[in-house]
Amino acid sequence: METILTINGLNENVAYCEAMGLSKCFEAYANEFAGDTILEVGFNPNSGYVYIALEDYSVSICSMLGRAVEYLVTDFETGEEFFFDTMEEAREHLETLNA
Repeated sequence: METILTINGLNENVAYCEAMGLSKCFEAYANEFAGDTILEVGFNPNSGYVYIALEDYSVSICSMLGRAVEYLVTDFETGEEFFFDTMEEAREHLETLNA
């Protein structure tokens, strides 16, 4: 059975900033994670971030208002969120959380 990817939290009229942010997130996905399972793609109206949540990494690729991509790591025990400029920094933090 085929799974369909949906984009959550956006209307059919996507604002320029959200469209640019999504394009940057998908570019980062293509460069770093192509072929990895995407859990969810969406827009968080509370934070202003568009995001791609990845299943295998516990990391989300995100962009606020079309700015540069950030890598979000969430500590699921505390709910605290950590933002990083590079995937390497995010991976290092994940190792610390998982230790």
